[in-house]
Amino acid sequence: MAGGRGIQTPFGIFYGSNITPHPEAGIGGWSDEDFVRAMTLGEAPDGSHYFPVFPYTSFRLMTETDLLHLKDYLFSLPASPKVNREHEVPFPFNLRPPLFFWKLMFLEKGSFEKDPSKSELWNRGAYLSNALAHCGECHTPRNLLGGLKASMHYAGSREGPEGELAPNITPDQETGIGAWSKQDLQWLLETGMKPDADNVQGLMAEAIDDGYSHLPPEDLKAMAEYLVSLPPIKNRVISENQDSEQDW
Repeated sequence: MAGGRGIQTPFGIFYGSNITPHPEAGIGGWSDEDFVRAMTLGEAPDGSHYFPVFPYTSFRLMTETDLLHLKDYLFSLPASPKVNREHEVPFPFNLRPPLFFWKLMFLEKGSFEKDPSKSELWNRGAYLSNALAHCGECHTPRNLLGGLKASMHYAGSREGPEGELAPNITPDQETGIGAWSKQDLQWLLETGMKPDADNVQGLMAEAIDDGYSHLPPEDLKAMAEYLVSLPPIKNRVISENQDSEQDW
């Protein structure tokens, strides 16, 4: 949690920040309000804007209770004095004031609201997938300004983090996961194994090893319930002569 890992994007290389409770190098001096504002509005305690490589566009959906539980966990970790590394981002993308206008266009306000027409399981899955797991940050394509294309929600991207392809995870039969069952999805999130018995690779493998595989089965079931309910979107992010599963 001491930061330093670089993420290659079309705008440059961004380095993760120190989020240990060190009072100077980390977030140890942050109040509850500072933490919530960072996670939901992308604002630092001094009022400056965070670059949206920090996925506050998704974290803003989290409930305040969950946000503060997350803060409590982070503040329980050992404090590291590691100094944050400067991003390697060229002008003009390294300027923070213009992010005010970026947020007006692409940062929605408010936390997750349940859909009363859906089941509790579906709503739990929608909350986990869109907020905490922030699946759309990788699996939704972006426009030239780096904003998520809402009409292509979860339809895959050829320009994922670190240059990796992010597959189409809508239930489109040809280009997505339409042939997968809920059990297939739950098994993938738990083990990293696809229906063809191959394993996922790259950043998705890390996300499963470090994150999803530690979730309780009911949460994985909820995420699968939500994902198979999405509108199918035809969007091939790989070549025509490849099967969609090869994108993992």
